[in-house]
Amino acid sequence: MTLPNEMTRIEITQPGGPEVLQPKRVPLPVAAEGEVLIRVHAAGINRPDALQRAGKYPMKPGMNPIPGLEVAGEVVALGAGVNQFALGDRVCALTNGGGYAEYCCVPAGQTLPIPDGLDWVQAAAIPETFFTVWANLFGLGGASRGQRALIHGGTSGIGTTALMLCREFGIEAFATAGSPAKCAAISKFGGQPINYREEDFAAVIAEKTAGQGVNVILDIMGGSYFNSNVSALAMDGRLVMLGFLGGGKANDVDLLAILGKRAVVTGSLLRARTAAEKSAIADQLREHVWPVLSAGRCLPIIDKVYALEEAAKAHAHMEAGDHIGKIVLKVN
Repeated sequence: MTLPNEMTRIEITQPGGPEVLQPKRVPLPVAAEGEVLIRVHAAGINRPDALQRAGKYPMKPGMNPIPGLEVAGEVVALGAGVNQFALGDRVCALTNGGGYAEYCCVPAGQTLPIPDGLDWVQAAAIPETFFTVWANLFGLGGASRGQRALIHGGTSGIGTTALMLCREFGIEAFATAGSPAKCAAISKFGGQPINYREEDFAAVIAEKTAGQGVNVILDIMGGSYFNSNVSALAMDGRLVMLGFLGGGKANDVDLLAILGKRAVVTGSLLRARTAAEKSAIADQLREHVWPVLSAGRCLPIIDKVYALEEAAKAHAHMEAGDHIGKIVLKVN
């Protein structure tokens, strides 16, 4: 397979707003041992990309400075030791960065075959959100059939994915959103909507669960929601934090409420997990979720598609907060 010498990728020229995302011509990356080189056809946009662009994401040594945490495309080169894929395979992958590009190297363990019937754009919208929801809602959160869950940001990529998987696996789901249109979307995905601009979500949970609360909360808000989240938990409930749009510090924490409910407060960053941990999540998804996707259920909700060179527009659209589902870059 003949490959070009150069490619276009999107770089963060300096920390700042969407306008700092600029295309640049660079040499193709080379697949290292255990990696595959993917010709990218589509790449998903995610909230951590915007945090990284703004200089607010905790980048550790060795992390790829190029944004883009999920891609879909075809395998065009194999690193040493890779035998589970062949050239030409259609795959989607959770990257370690570098997805906003025409080519991207990814560990083979974080790469999965595209489920039957999905196109490039749909496939690119899967990895980051499905890895995140599976590892946190079902992993750390321990959500299981017959339980109740509360999903904050119910119409985000994470939110829509969590709602669909709750419906698929028999979990009663509540979700917050800030407009009638978004609340209607939550209902469509099988959740019970709570308009946080008009209602106190903890009071609604208490009313609708006869004071029992929810078993797990998936939270993107952080500090501003902390005490209300604990209030909404059931006994032995788990609060799993994924973000801190409402502040990274929680003030006046009600510790007695945590003790009284034997609550577990936890959280995680997907990108900081080891390759082995990410590979284990991939194996679980392939076993439990890939058959669902191949059957045409729980397919990612696509809000809008932009060209790779329009990455700045895509970020501005995400940060405007009006989208429902995923925003994706179409590469080639």
